Amino acid sequence: MLTRYDQAASRAAAQVMGQYSTSFSLATRLLRGRVREDIRHLYAVVRIADELVDGTADQASIDAAAALDAYEAAILAAPEKRLHTDPVVHSYAITARRCGFQREHLVAFFDSMRADLNQREYSASELAKYIYGSAEVIGLLCVQVFLAEETVSAADRAAMDRGARHLGSAFQKINFLRDLGEDSSVLGRAYFPQAAGGVLSEAAKSALIAEIRRELAAAEEAINLLPLSARVGVRAAADIFAELTNRLAATPAAELNTTRISVPNRTKAWLAARAVRAVRAVR
Repeated sequence: MLTRYDQAASRAAAQVMGQYSTSFSLATRLLRGRVREDIRHLYAVVRIADELVDGTADQASIDAAAALDAYEAAILAAPEKRLHTDPVVHSYAITARRCGFQREHLVAFFDSMRADLNQREYSASELAKYIYGSAEVIGLLCVQVFLAEETVSAADRAAMDRGARHLGSAFQKINFLRDLGEDSSVLGRAYFPQAAGGVLSEAAKSALIAEIRRELAAAEEAINLLPLSARVGVRAAADIFAELTNRLAATPAAELNTTRISVPNRTKAWLAARAVRAVRAVR
């Protein structure tokens, strides 16, 4: 009976990813077996925390800060129990135990989520701290998933961790550019110091695009080091976000306040297929 509940909880976590992200859903389908499940379990927790601070709690007339505190406590304690009535927490606990997640990474993540409740503008150092907790540590947790049943050298592991942080940071900055208008007008946030007041100049946008592309390039070595069970999916995600970067680069900065740029599903599918071919070619 417990195995059946494990499976149901895993499907619930997969539904969360499917509802919120076509890009990550597509890329995750290219991961293999256990790795695919574990990434879905992790994503569901991250997404729920993000929803709490992005308005869902407020719309439900719930104290967002109290809800986030309670959720953090539940997630940090989750690996200690074999059964949870919340299926997402249950599936996460399975993954956290299996992959050896480090508490400090989850604490850093929730610290960044908590900043969203109170902070409206960020200095460069504050933004770096925020991105570390909101994205870079998620990359490090993904590496834990990818290597849970693998043995690699210390040098390769260090390279994968560096790459994961670069990729997480790039993904976050891409999302900030994509959501510039909504973050400013709906949530009242300006993550980039260059966009204080919700206005981003063309020069500032170009500098951010260059920074993102450097981080994507820096992650390349790590992607090629990943085990095959993870490499295709990560390659697909990186390529989809690189394409989104190109589209953001081609969009005038002023339009980012009113237009949410995206990659069409057909293009995402083509990029995923290309990722499969590319990884097979170098096996």
